[in-house]
Amino acid sequence: MAAAPPPTDPARTIAFQGAPGAYSHLACRQVLPEFAPLPCDTFEDAFAAVSEGRAVRAMIPIENSVAGRVADIHHLLPDSPLYIVGEHFLRVQHCLLAAPGATLAGVKNVYSHIHALSQCRAFIRRHGLKAHVLADTAGAAAEIARRRDPADAAIASSLAAETYGLTILKTDLEDAEHNTTRFVILARESVRPPLAAGPAITSFIFRVRNVPAALYKAMGGFATNGVNMVKLESYQVGGSFAATQFYADIEGHADDPAVMRAFEELGFFTRDFKVLGVYPAHSFRRGG
Repeated sequence: MAAAPPPTDPARTIAFQGAPGAYSHLACRQVLPEFAPLPCDTFEDAFAAVSEGRAVRAMIPIENSVAGRVADIHHLLPDSPLYIVGEHFLRVQHCLLAAPGATLAGVKNVYSHIHALSQCRAFIRRHGLKAHVLADTAGAAAEIARRRDPADAAIASSLAAETYGLTILKTDLEDAEHNTTRFVILARESVRPPLAAGPAITSFIFRVRNVPAALYKAMGGFATNGVNMVKLESYQVGGSFAATQFYADIEGHADDPAVMRAFEELGFFTRDFKVLGVYPAHSFRRGG
């Protein structure tokens, strides 16, 4: 009997949602190539893997330049004990994958996640393909590998082709060249970079008090202290149309005096304020 493989060291494991070969898996490989990837069925499972100590990090998509925000994440982050300790921007390059021996001319059906299909709408229409929605891109690749039908193809990553032994028939299928997904990297403990370490992003959530112009007043402190807010999103919580929670990203370190003054003023008009993380700004923000 063959010996069982050694257990994965949780201190060198990074969790992600999706099947092996997913874009989240590709992001893990780019950021922490020396870590073992841990595929999880759901975002909740990926969060739990870190909370329970089965992984030391989680790579979680939070928004896409074409599809917009990943709504599930904004509902999981507020109640999670995890912290954002980094970010990563992944240029999404969709590939058409098929069984070995298949040709582009012979493909009739294409399978993928609904967002990937919508991001490649022009290519699908141009080649007269019939689109089929599956749960995720890597899962679609796995299904194509199982079927081995030359009439079927998947839209997924180059890593999915490598993972499932598929042929890449065409690359760069996406309609928008700017198609980019932003990921946040989560950990059980906050890992704040030193104030002098360079550009930083601070992410936080809050609810405004039920007083006239509360949001306007809450935002005033960032303007008067010269703090640039790069993201502000609202979403309803608790099934109430009156209870609104906000997620925000600012350029700046939470320990910077200007940011501290802005937060102090924010506190006069808000409740349930929580810093989700302070972490280095990715070079993508500077065009790098």
